[in-house]
Amino acid sequence: MPVKARVQRGPFAAGDQVQLTDPKGRMHQIVLSSGGTFHTHRGALSHDDLIGQPEGSVVTASSGTVYVALRPLLADYTLAMKRGATIVYPKDAAQILAYADVFPGARVLEAGAGSGALSCWLLRAVGPDGELVSFEARADFAEIARENVRKYFGEVPAWWRLVPSELSARVALDPSLGTGAAYSRLLPDLAEAGEAGNAGSFDRVILDMLAPWDNVAGAARALIPGGLICCYVATTTQLSRVVEELRAHGGFFEPAAWETLNRGWHVDGLAVRPDHRMIAHTGFLVTARRLADGVSAPPRRRRPAKGAHPEAEAGGRADAPVPAEADGPVPAEADGAGPTDAAALAE
Repeated sequence: MPVKARVQRGPFAAGDQVQLTDPKGRMHQIVLSSGGTFHTHRGALSHDDLIGQPEGSVVTASSGTVYVALRPLLADYTLAMKRGATIVYPKDAAQILAYADVFPGARVLEAGAGSGALSCWLLRAVGPDGELVSFEARADFAEIARENVRKYFGEVPAWWRLVPSELSARVALDPSLGTGAAYSRLLPDLAEAGEAGNAGSFDRVILDMLAPWDNVAGAARALIPGGLICCYVATTTQLSRVVEELRAHGGFFEPAAWETLNRGWHVDGLAVRPDHRMIAHTGFLVTARRLADGVSAPPRRRRPAKGAHPEAEAGGRADAPVPAEADGPVPAEADGAGPTDAAALAE
């Protein structure tokens, strides 16, 4: 049975997605249909036993196994969705929404869409007054992403445009390819004048791809002044390269980089301890703000660690102190620059 348009509250009805959780914490997601049956090795459960019941009900299978029935959260849905590319985990999606400041009505450019996990979060965050344009280089992944988004929302949102090709700022900014009425509502002057291909109009650009540094210039073109780029990468070498590319471009303010680890806790009476398993490294996040056109990024005002830039040190002493008037005092423990007292620096 087709999934109906997503609802967040009320009794269960045919077409609703339901998550069944057994006493061991195992979860199963089903779509309710009149006369349907859910089968496991622990017996069968009639969908009719759930239809019309309030969310949070407890139902019993033919084997006697009880299940708690709830609508899946988006975090649950993304972890269980069909995958082509690796998904963006909920802990990273939450960081992207928060630190990329994705707001209702925002115009967001995403590449690549992968399996559509982050697309679901972005679409819900920007809402029908915003727009999401997602690029995915692989046609098979794009189809998986489209189906996952359709299944979650019950339909393909009108404020989403999925482009099955490599990222192109020109295509993203083309007014003739606007997403429904969103483009004319957001940028009526540009749409009427046909000038969108010459001006940045995206509030946010999210890059989740193998070589995001190759698309920094395109992202800069797509972004409005003050807009934000967010890159999601897996390795330290990717992290280093994309940060240095953002700095070298000159059109972005100093980038910030971090990762987030998620460790659950076991709490049972006096037995309170960290879980033995955790969601550790999944990826690094990098954000940077777009400067106004014609503005150069100000010089960095902090001392790099010794050996960080060997090509810059080749012309002089690698350990030469930075003049105080240019850099100010730098705590050794903050930047790894060594002793900070005057006698030690003079040695």
